[in-house]
Amino acid sequence: MLETSARLLRLLSLLQAHREWSGAELADRLDVTPRTVRRDIDRLRELGYPVHSAPGTAGGYRLGAGAELPPLLLDDEEAVAVAVGLRTAAAGGVEGIEETSVRALAKLEQVLPHRLQRRVGALNAFTVPMFGSGGPRVDPHVLTELAHACRDCQRVRFDYTAHNGTVSRRTVEPHRLVCAQRRWYLVAWDVDRADWRTYRADRITPTPPHGPRFTPRTPPAEDLAAYVSRGISTRVYAEQATVLLHASVEQAAARISPSAGVLEAVDEHHCLLRTGAHSLELMVLHIVLTGFDFEVREPPELLDRVREIRDRLARALEPPAAWPPPGGADRTPGTRSGSSEGS
Repeated sequence: MLETSARLLRLLSLLQAHREWSGAELADRLDVTPRTVRRDIDRLRELGYPVHSAPGTAGGYRLGAGAELPPLLLDDEEAVAVAVGLRTAAAGGVEGIEETSVRALAKLEQVLPHRLQRRVGALNAFTVPMFGSGGPRVDPHVLTELAHACRDCQRVRFDYTAHNGTVSRRTVEPHRLVCAQRRWYLVAWDVDRADWRTYRADRITPTPPHGPRFTPRTPPAEDLAAYVSRGISTRVYAEQATVLLHASVEQAAARISPSAGVLEAVDEHHCLLRTGAHSLELMVLHIVLTGFDFEVREPPELLDRVREIRDRLARALEPPAAWPPPGGADRTPGTRSGSSEGS
């Protein structure tokens, strides 16, 4: 006969395997009496597992849905399947659940036996997903390693590859992982530079061992998603600007990608757009193509570019009379190109 704790786990596994069991079937599988089965069912209920029962010869026991999610028992194949699915979702397979997938994956991989970790790693290394992530892929192992460091308040060392290909060694106090526009970013305090920095996770190569532990600092912003979005849409560009759009923030968000700028509601009919570009000319084009009327708040140089482009467009609409007509030859009204009056 199994010990009580082992028997409870075995009972829970049986209830998860089939929708319904009779008391006699469970007693036979566990090699105990029906009375012991009833006591074990009561223990599972005390632990939070919603086990429903029906009386009579046709009745039995089944595991139902409860108000809270109790622990689940997974066999080896199920654990591998869940881990692979979470890695796929973390890499951008399903829109909107990337961050949740990383948290769940970090919990699962912490308790996954080494033999199963090797199987999961092999499956991810030698399979190719059909969907495209729209950006560079990041190793889920790197994400879970960073997530563990954020959770444990542990310093992390890694090599970071900049956009120009140069590699530098960083030591940081990781705070949060943020997924924005199908890319993962680490918000962390850079120890050597004594400042908050945002790092693209696909450019991070961890160099363990990590540590020591640190006391968490006050984050650089309350809304870290907006903080990262503002960083990737404005701070990376040479030119930055703020304009007032004649549109609600909901209308603007439907046309403007988070990677193109940060929106801030002013009232129900107006919102601010903070954006960046490599040049003021490109910025004017970007703002005009939103399709909304706008007012330049800053910088004043942007308003000068708007006037210059306005005048250029006006000249294009009203070409000078001295310009030669298409084809390069003067034409007399009433005659066709290539013909003479006597023909």
